[in-house]
Amino acid sequence: MANTPQSKKRARQSEKRFAVNKARRSRIRTFIRKVEEAIASGDQAAAQEALKVAQPELMRGVTKGVFHKNTASRKMSRLAARVKAVGA
Repeated sequence: MANTPQSKKRARQSEKRFAVNKARRSRIRTFIRKVEEAIASGDQAAAQEALKVAQPELMRGVTKGVFHKNTASRKMSRLAARVKAVGA
C-alpha cells in the first residue's frame, strides 16, 4: 500500500485514469461491435455507415492513449476489408 502522500495521490490518480480509460475502451468496443453486427447481417450499407462512425472513435482512442496507433489502424483496416467483402 502507498505510504507517502505523493504515492497516495498517484494511487488515487491512477484509479481515476483507469476508470476513464475503461469507459473509453468500452465505448470503442461498442462501435466496433456495431460494425461487426452489420457485417454479420449482410447489410453492406449499414456496415459502411457503422464503420464511418467507428473510425473517428478509434482514432480518438489513440489520441487519448487508450490504444496504440498501429493497433487502431490494424483494426480499421481489417474491418474495412470485411465490410468490402460483404458486397462481393
